[in-house]
Amino acid sequence: MAPPTLKWLPNYWVRLEFAFIITCLLILLNVVKDQQLMSMGICPSKDSNANSMLVHRLQKYGVLNSKVAADAMRQIDRADYVLESRNAYVDSPQPIGYSATISAPHMHAYCLDYLLDHLKPGMSVLDVGSGSGYLSAVFALMVGENGRTVGVEHIPQLVKRSVDSIKKGPAAHLLEKGALSIHVADGKKGFPDAAPYDAIHVGAAAAELPKALVDQLKPGGRMVIPVVDSLMIIDKLEDGTIHEHSAMDVRYVPLV
Repeated sequence: MAPPTLKWLPNYWVRLEFAFIITCLLILLNVVKDQQLMSMGICPSKDSNANSMLVHRLQKYGVLNSKVAADAMRQIDRADYVLESRNAYVDSPQPIGYSATISAPHMHAYCLDYLLDHLKPGMSVLDVGSGSGYLSAVFALMVGENGRTVGVEHIPQLVKRSVDSIKKGPAAHLLEKGALSIHVADGKKGFPDAAPYDAIHVGAAAAELPKALVDQLKPGGRMVIPVVDSLMIIDKLEDGTIHEHSAMDVRYVPLV
């Protein structure tokens, strides 16, 4: 094959240089787009830095005040627990299938702060309506392998998916040791086999306070539960007396 003529060669290099410039511009545009998405709490794919940024924003705006809870949230990547990873770091509820959702990160943060004194190493916690399994995994890291975390969810497919999700992250060994378990069960009935609990979290709105859950709460324990449109804090005093107050107005899917 004859070598390229001198007349053709400059055009070739011009075209090559032009293609290089276009490629660089496209890369730059994608970088800028990703930075804009990240600034809004959105990331197109799983990204531990984006997950850390999400937790940092919750701390910055005074939603998440516990360093212990923040450290646990940083370790559990929300991208493992949502259907659309590009929406993993948006501060809003996300669908997880079967008419269920994973709560917004700020609601998880509030609940973790409310339950903080009852999520210390060695304590036991019940996560009712565990759904994606995200908060169960966070709880499990906080109470550790000497504690006990139980999640209950009435949709079998979500239970399986949540276990698969947990196995992707740092709470996997707690599943293996039995310190963390997720069960198909009626949330209103709790999980009496592992009761009583220092902390109970309910991730769906009850029409009224379920007596079975109150009964499974330890004296000195605390439950956070949406009742109708209010997030209720339920404290069981050492003498068994129940004290309750509303923390805020909320909107959750119904507890079924």
